[in-house]
Amino acid sequence: MRSFDLAPLYRATVGFDQIADLMDRAFTNDVTQNSYPPYNIEKTDENAYRISIAVAGFSDADLSVEMKDNALIVSARKAEDDGERTYLHRGIATRAFERRFTLADHVRVTGATHANGMLNIDLIREMPEALKPRRIEIASGQPVEQTMVETKTVN
Repeated sequence: MRSFDLAPLYRATVGFDQIADLMDRAFTNDVTQNSYPPYNIEKTDENAYRISIAVAGFSDADLSVEMKDNALIVSARKAEDDGERTYLHRGIATRAFERRFTLADHVRVTGATHANGMLNIDLIREMPEALKPRRIEIASGQPVEQTMVETKTVN
């Protein structure tokens, strides 16, 4: 696998350390990364997304979805089987898992549903007003009046 040196990026930029860290993690991840459980990420609208995870065999009580530091953490832990069942073939994996998704700034979870063996997590990207484009009025030939604020010295 190729190795990329991101040191020049750290030296020449300010405030992009999260992006560089994300790229560094993506390049250093093992190619044989765990694929259990299978999942889909889909874009449902311009600013809406859905993560669907196949969780056959897990109940609502076995599943956990939480947000922490711009990360969505989905985990499941099946209660111990008390040995009442004897399987001739066990093909449905119900082993514990933890799946992490790194979320961009201003992306939040709006809800999660569990039906028919699928856990669906809905997300939305909400841009704050301060980051949205805004139109600036241009004055025509008249200088903008500036008011001076009187200052007082405090002892």
